[in-house]
Amino acid sequence: MKFLVVDDSPTMRRIVVNALKSFGIDDIVEAEDGQDALAKLQSNKIDFIITDWNMPNMTGLDLTKAIRNSDQWKDLPILMVTTRGLKEDIIQALQAKVNNYIVKPFTPQVLKEKILSILKTNV
Repeated sequence: MKFLVVDDSPTMRRIVVNALKSFGIDDIVEAEDGQDALAKLQSNKIDFIITDWNMPNMTGLDLTKAIRNSDQWKDLPILMVTTRGLKEDIIQALQAKVNNYIVKPFTPQVLKEKILSILKTNV
């Protein structure tokens, strides 16, 4: 399985990538914003996206909407990992059809549980 990790913070990408590697997932592509992520989707066979919300150029919410409006990627699992923890934000993300939502800071165990729960429902 190939994961796409989207976050404008190199430190945050490293945290997520290191957590994924600790679970045995090492086929990982990184992107620094939504526009970069869409370009990486074009050139890679991505199976799962982990994205931040707040990014320059294209937000994670706009990225999610673009993916959901695409015939090619509309069923791609998307996990949003963000500092935005307000109920209204979570509702907005779920309306955009993210598969699940994690509020930063988080533990690797929470990340793993959310990924597994998404994969179970998408099988």
